[in-house]
Amino acid sequence: MIYFVTSNRGKMEEARAMLGMELSQMDIGYPEIQADTLEEVVIFGMKDLAGRLDGPVMIEDAGLFVDALNGFPGVFSAYAQKTIGNAGILRLMEGAKDRGASFRSVVGYAEPGEEVRLFRGELRGKIAFAPRGEGGFGYDPIFEVGGITVAEMGLQDKNRISHRGQSIGAMREHLSGRT
Repeated sequence: MIYFVTSNRGKMEEARAMLGMELSQMDIGYPEIQADTLEEVVIFGMKDLAGRLDGPVMIEDAGLFVDALNGFPGVFSAYAQKTIGNAGILRLMEGAKDRGASFRSVVGYAEPGEEVRLFRGELRGKIAFAPRGEGGFGYDPIFEVGGITVAEMGLQDKNRISHRGQSIGAMREHLSGRT
């Protein structure tokens, strides 16, 4: 069993579907430093958790990086979602010709006494002009790939292509390669 430290039920459901192994959601919180990269945030959080949990632990940090906004909200995606939401991002994008963006994910995983391993994923797409779809969470209704938003995809399709699907898939490969 792996402890997945997250308060986000959506992330937990996605990870459980992708990993195919037992996960235990731990909503215990950890310090999220103000940093320039997702990797820095994950490593700092994992160091805090290593001393508090006895067993395999994983955390995941993700962000929406909008080209026209110089990568904003990026590492501040959770805060931006809580404060300005999708409507705020769409307002910031008014008149922007370049609607390119990417979702990025970094998973940190460690077993007791081991160094933290990082697994990354990225999904390129663009910011839609209006929210669409009922699925997913967070920025999914405004992030478009191949003409549809992530919120318009089913969970299986989303997990197959998503940034989180890639990072968790890389972690799954790592774990399946161990004996």
